[in-house]
Amino acid sequence: DFTHVYKDETVRDREQFQWIDCSDIAESHLYCSPSAYEEIRKRIEPFGISGIHFIDSGNYHYVTKIMTDFLKEPFVLVCFDHHTDMQKPMVEGMTSCGDWAGQVLGENTYLRQLVLIGPPQRDIDGIENEKLLTFSEEELQNGTAKAKVAQIKEGLPFYISIDKDVLSRRFTETNWNQGDMPLPMLEHLLQFFLQKRKICGVDICGECRMDMPMPEYLEAEEINGETNVELYRYVKRHMITE
Repeated sequence: DFTHVYKDETVRDREQFQWIDCSDIAESHLYCSPSAYEEIRKRIEPFGISGIHFIDSGNYHYVTKIMTDFLKEPFVLVCFDHHTDMQKPMVEGMTSCGDWAGQVLGENTYLRQLVLIGPPQRDIDGIENEKLLTFSEEELQNGTAKAKVAQIKEGLPFYISIDKDVLSRRFTETNWNQGDMPLPMLEHLLQFFLQKRKICGVDICGECRMDMPMPEYLEAEEINGETNVELYRYVKRHMITE
C-alpha cells in the first residue's frame, strides 16, 4: 500500500488480507532507489511471495522484480501488461516501473522464460532476448497467438504478474494508457497458466490516479474495486500452489 488507494475501494474480502503499509518509504514513486528497494524487500520478506498480492498503481510495478528476487529455483515469469516495461533505464542505479521487466530478464539467474502478454506489436518490435516470449495485442485479437503457445517452457513453476492496464476502460481505470482486452479474455488466458502447474505467487497492479476530480475518482474506484475482487476470487479459485 503506497498511496492508500485501496482504502477507497469496496473490498468485501478485506479481512482476509495482510496490509503492508509502504506509504512512508521515500524515493519509491515511479523510480525506486536502492535504499527504498531494500526497505520494501524487508517489509515483504516476513509474508513471503506465495498467494495473491495487490501492489497499487502501475507506478509500482517494479515490486514484481522485488517479489521474483525471492525465488531461488528456476521459474517462468508470466506478465500481462499493455507496456513492455523494458525501457532503457533513465536513472542509473534505480529500478523503475518502465524498466523492471528488462532488469529481471537480464539479471535474474533463476528466470528461464519471461512470457509477456498484451503490448502492441510496435512496442515489442526490436526487443530480442532468447528468454523472452511475447504475445502482442494484435496476435491475441487475430488468433495467431495460439501458434506460439507450444513455446511456453514446460516443467517449471509460474510467477504471474497482472497490470490491469492490459484491460479496456470498461473494466478498469488506470493511470497509464490502456489496451482493449475484455476481463473475460484475461480470465480465460489466466486459466491456462493457473491450472497448468505450480504458482509461486501472483501480483496485481493498475490502480487509478489519486489526483483525479472527485466524481471521476469515485467512479474509477468503484469499477477498480469490482475488478480487483473478481480477479482475486478467480485466481484463488483456479491456482495450484502445491
